Amino acid sequence: MENKRRLFLKCACATAVGAVGSTKLIAAQSDTKTDDTEAEVNYALIHDETKCIGCEVCVDACRETNNVPEGVSRLEIVKTGPFGEYPDQYFSFSRKSCQQCDGTPCVNVCPTGAAYKDPKTGIVSVDSWKCVGCMYCIAACPYQVRFINPVTKAADKCDFCKETRLKEGKSPACVAACPTKALVFGNLKDPDSEIVKVLKTTPNYRSKTDLGTRPKLFRIAAKNGEIKL
Repeated sequence: MENKRRLFLKCACATAVGAVGSTKLIAAQSDTKTDDTEAEVNYALIHDETKCIGCEVCVDACRETNNVPEGVSRLEIVKTGPFGEYPDQYFSFSRKSCQQCDGTPCVNVCPTGAAYKDPKTGIVSVDSWKCVGCMYCIAACPYQVRFINPVTKAADKCDFCKETRLKEGKSPACVAACPTKALVFGNLKDPDSEIVKVLKTTPNYRSKTDLGTRPKLFRIAAKNGEIKL
């Protein structure tokens, strides 16, 4: 039944593209799914690069919790370095995953509505049964974090464990598993939440903000910003 539904949607999508052109499809999708939806909460994540040791326990926890197949990953830890002079050298570890953008290029280009921003949580998600594998969202994502799941044949990515742990009132698997507490998850609309307190008191940055994506993955830089003369 699932395969028949996917095939129907794929054929319907292809017919529509041939009839009206992809530009009109994208415009129509933008009209029906906007980035201005007022969510009840607005979840975000902080990756503290000063605490991350690159152990990749978060990667394993994500894979196990969300049944992510081998060969693909919703989350990667990217190692760069070494920096500094021996013996005072160090490596930097950064998180590569969905940025949970408020400005959602992936949602805007999806012709079937499979990519969407949940109005209750603000989380950018994918309805796998609607996805036809056109890969428009993969091409549109400036962070290159989306992929086609080899099992579901649908676009996939991090969704803050929305359909697993979050449903049970728990924090995402990566956050719970991190041994150094390098990850902070919470609601940006709650002024008393830990994530808001950290963001207000600790210098942080986000990736590619000049593109207007308004990402909700915040980072605390591992390398200091001192100017050496």
